[in-house]
Amino acid sequence: MRQSMTGFASGQGEGAGHAWTWELRGVNGKGLDLRLRLPDWIEGLDPAVRAAAQKVLGRGNIQIALRIAPAGETGGLHLDRAQMGAILAAMTEIEAEAMALGLSLAPSTAAEIVGQRGVLSAEPAETDMAALRAALLADFDSVLAAFTEMRRSEGAALTAVLARQLDEIAAMVDAAEAAARARAPQQAERLRAQLARVMEGAEGADPTRVAQELALIAVKSDVTEEIDRLRAHVEAARTLLQSDGPVGRKLDFLMQEFNREANTLCSKSGDAGLTQTGLTLKTVIDQMREQVQNVE
Repeated sequence: MRQSMTGFASGQGEGAGHAWTWELRGVNGKGLDLRLRLPDWIEGLDPAVRAAAQKVLGRGNIQIALRIAPAGETGGLHLDRAQMGAILAAMTEIEAEAMALGLSLAPSTAAEIVGQRGVLSAEPAETDMAALRAALLADFDSVLAAFTEMRRSEGAALTAVLARQLDEIAAMVDAAEAAARARAPQQAERLRAQLARVMEGAEGADPTRVAQELALIAVKSDVTEEIDRLRAHVEAARTLLQSDGPVGRKLDFLMQEFNREANTLCSKSGDAGLTQTGLTLKTVIDQMREQVQNVE
């Protein structure tokens, strides 16, 4: 089943004296780019989470974040004397500068100093790291499953959109073929006029050169190959949508080929009706290419 590269999932858990929240976010990307924001004090968590994600995700820019805090009683309070000393030194310097400018500052209280970030912190109670890591990974697996399921749901809707757009492209190709047939009399008359101009100046010319010029005139107006290739691209895209595994890159390449053939069709049309069909075809191709950017 196709997967979209966009998705979101979150989950909360509690165990081993801690409470936590997992969050996974995904957007489209050229490859698989995992960006993890995990606490570094839980040994072995990062590689385990990375390995679990790589097993089920093929492409996308994925952000995995974990917020964790002690759930119960802490082991007491810790005063960071170095941080406190740095803050006091800064305060002394500020007060000196203020006095030099004739300013009077209100005295600071101990409560204000303690409230500065990093001065006083709660020491966590002793934690069984192995149990905590196991609980976190078990919870992560369920959040990852929910994230994957959302990507599959998005992918199913995306596949339906792409299938409809392929049907539109196929209909436009049929219309282009009909327009090419309808322009045949007018095109034949134009070719006869061009042939007459070539033959007027062909006296004494190299027969091979004349033949090349005539062939070039015919090729410039024939869109049969473009129509055949467009039909082949439609079938290739439909096959990819029904296949297993990531196909986003292959579909993106096909969209480039679609666009190239549509451009050539327009440049060779020589007919207002065929040109309009080619422009409509290009519009649908561009719309489909935007959707393909989200396919894993």
